Amino acid sequence: MRWLPAFYVAAVLLLEPITPVQWPVSFLLIALPVVAAYAHRPAGVAAIAVFAVVLEGVLAGTPCCAGRMVGYLWDRHYVGAYVCTALVGVLGTLLAAHRTRRERTLATVRSVAETAQRVLLRPVPRRLGHVSMEALYLSAAAEARIGGDLYEAVPTAHGIRLLIGDVRGKGLQAVETAATMLGAFREAAHDEPDLAGVAHRVERSMTRRAAELPGSEVAERFVTAVFAEVPDHEPVVRIVNCGHPPPLRLGPDGITELDSADPALPINLGVLLGADYRVDVEAFHPGDQLLLYTDGVTETRDGAGCFYPLTERIRSWATLPPRELLDHLHQDLLAYSGGNLDDDIAALAAYRLPDETRG
Repeated sequence: MRWLPAFYVAAVLLLEPITPVQWPVSFLLIALPVVAAYAHRPAGVAAIAVFAVVLEGVLAGTPCCAGRMVGYLWDRHYVGAYVCTALVGVLGTLLAAHRTRRERTLATVRSVAETAQRVLLRPVPRRLGHVSMEALYLSAAAEARIGGDLYEAVPTAHGIRLLIGDVRGKGLQAVETAATMLGAFREAAHDEPDLAGVAHRVERSMTRRAAELPGSEVAERFVTAVFAEVPDHEPVVRIVNCGHPPPLRLGPDGITELDSADPALPINLGVLLGADYRVDVEAFHPGDQLLLYTDGVTETRDGAGCFYPLTERIRSWATLPPRELLDHLHQDLLAYSGGNLDDDIAALAAYRLPDETRG
C-alpha cells in the first residue's frame, strides 16, 4: 500500500504522452493525496499533495521562452485543478491523521485483548507427569483474541484435571462468564476429592454469580462443559459431561467416542432445573490420547453446508502427538470451511505417555 501513490503517478505519466493534447490526463493527480492517505502519515500526505500540484504544472508543458511559461501553465491547465488538488490534499491529510489515530487505538485494544487472553486462557503445560498436552484456540472473528470457548489443565493431588467449555453467546458477556467458570474450576480442582464435586462446586460459583445479574440474563449465562480427570496410577479417565460434545479417545484400537449414558445439564442451568453429575470411567492406557473440543469443530460447515465429520477426518492422523494432531486439525478445518469459520473453536489434546517415557 505504501507504494500505491508511486504506481498511481506512474500510470498518469504513461497515459500523458499517448492521449490527445485536449485530454488533460494530469487532472487525475487530484486524487493522489487520497490515494496516499491509505498508507502514509499526515506529513507524508501533505508532501505528496504539494508534489501533485507541482507535477500538474510540469505536465502542463514548459515552453522554451521562459517569459511565456506562467501564461502557458494557466492556459493549459485550469486554475480549478490546482485548487482542487490542494483541497483534496488537506482532506487527505486529515484522513491520514484520523486513520493513524484509529490504528493506534486498535493496536492498544489488541494488546489489551492479548493480555486478557493470556490471563483467561493460560497456555497449558506441555507435560504434566505422565501426560503430554497441547491446546488449540481459533476465533471466528479475524480481529478477535478472546471469546466464550475455554479450556484448562490443572495438576492436583487427585490427578490431572481437565476442563473444556463453551459459553452460550458472544462478546464481553461470554468472556465474563468464561472468566468466572475458569476461576471456579481452578479453585475447585484442588479442593474437591472427586470429579462430581468439582462440577458441583463450579455450579455453585456460577449460581452465585448469576444471582447478581438481572433476571433476564440468568438463563443466558450457561456453559456446556466436560470435566476430565486422569489419575496418576490408574489407566482410566474419569469424565463428567455437562451437555457438551463427547470427548474422543484415540489409540491403537481406533477412535472411540466417550459418550455419557446420562449427561448432566450445562453449568448454570442447574440453578433453574436442578443438577446431578454422573462420573463415567473409561479406559485410558499409555499410548492413548484424549481429545476434548467445542462444538465449533463439529459445526464447521463446508461450501455445501455439511457439518465437519470429525471422527472420519481425524482417523488418518489420530496417532500423531498432540501438537501435530492439533496443527492438522487446524489446517483441515480451514480447508474444509474454505477459511470461513463461523464459531470459536477450542480443542485440548492429552496423550498418556508410555511407562518408559514418564518423568
